[in-house]
Amino acid sequence: MNKGADEHRQKAGQGAVTLAIVTVSDTRTPDTDINRQYLESKLTEAGHVVAAYRLIKDEPVQVEAVLDELSAMPDVRIIIFNGGTGISPRDTTYDVLSRKLEKTLPGFGELFRMLSYQEVGAAAMLSRATAGVYHQTLVVSTPGSPNAVQVALEKLILPEINHLAWEVVRKA
Repeated sequence: MNKGADEHRQKAGQGAVTLAIVTVSDTRTPDTDINRQYLESKLTEAGHVVAAYRLIKDEPVQVEAVLDELSAMPDVRIIIFNGGTGISPRDTTYDVLSRKLEKTLPGFGELFRMLSYQEVGAAAMLSRATAGVYHQTLVVSTPGSPNAVQVALEKLILPEINHLAWEVVRKA
């Protein structure tokens, strides 16, 4: 492991991180949103706090409004969007987020697509999974498939969750 990354993980600690979940879907309802159920269960099981949940249509105005709303919540350190990252005309989450992010984490999308390639082959290139920082809040955006959400959470987000949350708010 990298000594600098290990040092940062140590400084970040292992406390609870407060998050928000946003499902972007034209078809899901709160009762059928299995991604929300999975994310909330795994995050709380790991000792974190889900402070907000929103289910929105894949409309640019709604994506932007919920990003602004949730990033303004003082305790929310991470917002996890799921859905709207493909290339169909209705997939607009990536387009909105990419315009709003102040800093990007290209490695998130690259690693996500690498992991996805191992499971779905060349179709992984269709994903526009992304992450970055907006108003001192980490924003992560994954495809809406349950398997994609699981891969992102278990292999990328949870292993670095405290480190990620610490990095976006630290002063030096």
